[in-house]
Amino acid sequence: MYIENKTEGHHGPAWIGKVEFSKSGQTVYFDNKALKKLKNTGISGNHFDVETGEEYWVSGVKKNGSDRHKFGGGKIMLDKNSIEDYLTLVDFDVIDENKFIIVEFRKTDKNRFNEIENAEIDFKNADIRSRYLDNNHKKLV
Repeated sequence: MYIENKTEGHHGPAWIGKVEFSKSGQTVYFDNKALKKLKNTGISGNHFDVETGEEYWVSGVKKNGSDRHKFGGGKIMLDKNSIEDYLTLVDFDVIDENKFIIVEFRKTDKNRFNEIENAEIDFKNADIRSRYLDNNHKKLV
């Protein structure tokens, strides 16, 4: 997958490598990040970071290697464990060091993100519950 942080517009950090999906397919896990699909596409992203709220663009890789936006720039971080698979998908057989930096993705702790999302749900539920308590906080109204 191609993943680009859109916080800095079309020049943000970008990665290519293997990712994992949640059971629902709504969350992408990679390099110890969890990117959840936006219900409505953001300014220039289609996912957001569960921890930071930053927008990301997530898509398949392009066969011709032109994954960056036409007005964007910067080297793309390519996961060293994905190089062989990447080269089978694209129209070239050598990694151009002017376009890529070889990195190694960190393992993603999915449990950490489950805890973050569950904590947010608990907070929202507590907030909703407090709206329905009477002034004495003794009973629901």
